[in-house]
Amino acid sequence: MKVVIIIVIVLVVLALIGIGAVMFFMSSGVNFEEVKDLVEPRITSMPDQKVIEIEAKGDPNESAGEAIGMLMKTYYKIDGVEKGFVMPAPKARWDSDFAASKSEWIGRFALQVPDNVESLPEIESEGGVKAELSTWEYGEVAEILHVGPYDTEHETIQKLLGFIENSGYEIVGMHEEEYLKGPGMFGKGNPEKYLTIIRYNVAEKPAEETPVDSLSSDTTETI
Repeated sequence: MKVVIIIVIVLVVLALIGIGAVMFFMSSGVNFEEVKDLVEPRITSMPDQKVIEIEAKGDPNESAGEAIGMLMKTYYKIDGVEKGFVMPAPKARWDSDFAASKSEWIGRFALQVPDNVESLPEIESEGGVKAELSTWEYGEVAEILHVGPYDTEHETIQKLLGFIENSGYEIVGMHEEEYLKGPGMFGKGNPEKYLTIIRYNVAEKPAEETPVDSLSSDTTETI
């Protein structure tokens, strides 16, 4: 199952690379020195975030481009939101059964917006896709920085999964990726310098309960 998830993520990201100028968002203003400590996994706490979100159904090679394009178009028309060449880093989550047909996959693409944003401009794509306001819940998360091409994420993901297990935590949310640096406006740039945060919502595993038989035996011996 984990291998399938990784394959899907790679396919989705490859779809993103193909949408050209829309992807200039990959200049999120973050450089490696600012996030280099994240090459080692960590568990931390994050506040919930208000986002504009697009649900993209079906083959990500066909749906991701339209979703990201609509997010950008909507973001730039929101009143009171600062615009410029430095954009919020886009995020993506998946909660599909990736063993199913591509036509059944569901992805969510999002951009963070200020908490005071209460409404969105009426923009709709030809396919009827619209951005919506949503809140992405966080709390405790496990995360790691992947440096390099998207198709080399496997080792980084496995490192994070092992860290979660060894730390006594379990995954309680969807797979999330935050794209700090990637393809630019005029091309894919240098894939070796891509910066991607891989993240999961996590919770401490419940303590193992002591079997009833064991409790009875201990009590008898004490008496």
